[in-house]
Amino acid sequence: MKKGDRTREHIIMKSAAIFNQKGYAGTSLNDIIADTGIKKGGIYRHFVSKDEIAIEAYNYAASLVSSKFNEAVDQEQSASGRLIAFFRVYGDVVHNPPFIGGCPMQNTAVESDDTHSELRDRARQGLHNFLDLMKSIIDDGIKAGEFKEDLDSEALASFAFSLLEGGILLSKLDGDNKHMQMNTAIFSSYLQQCCLKSN
Repeated sequence: MKKGDRTREHIIMKSAAIFNQKGYAGTSLNDIIADTGIKKGGIYRHFVSKDEIAIEAYNYAASLVSSKFNEAVDQEQSASGRLIAFFRVYGDVVHNPPFIGGCPMQNTAVESDDTHSELRDRARQGLHNFLDLMKSIIDDGIKAGEFKEDLDSEALASFAFSLLEGGILLSKLDGDNKHMQMNTAIFSSYLQQCCLKSN
C-alpha cells in the first residue's frame, strides 16, 4: 500500500471512532487533526470536506461491525443459533462493543435523521442489509424444516433487529448490559415457543 493510501486509511480509522462517539455535528476538524496527528493541509490533501471524511468513516465502522456479525453467524449451524449470534456480538456493549461508541448504524440514524440526508441514506442501507441477512437466515431455516412453514420471515427479522438495537440503546444509556441480556433471553424464548417447528 502506498504512503498516501496508508495516510488516508489512518484518517478514516481514527475519524470513524470520533464520529461514532461524538456524532457528525459534535466532531470538528480540530478533533480529527488532534487524533490523527495530521495537519489541516494534510487532511485536505486526501479529502475534499468533512462530509467526505464522515461518509468514509461511517463505511469503515459499519463494515467492521458487519464483519463481526458475519463471523459470529458463520460459527453457528442452526438458523435459530445464527439469529441469536447477532445478539452475542453486542453482549457486552457497555464495556466491550464491537466498535468504540456502540452501533454505527444506530448512532448515525439517530443523529442524521433530519440533518444529513447522505449519512441517513447510508444508515438506512445498513438497516436493509442487516434485515435482508436476517430474513435470508430465517428463510433458510424454513426450507430446512427448522422453522414453521407459515413463519413471516420479514416480520421476524424486523422484530429481531428491533430487540437488538433496543437492547444496545438501553444498555448504553443505562450503563448496564442487563437490557441486552434480557432482550437476548426474550428473543431466544420467543424462537423456541413460537417459531421452531415441533418434531
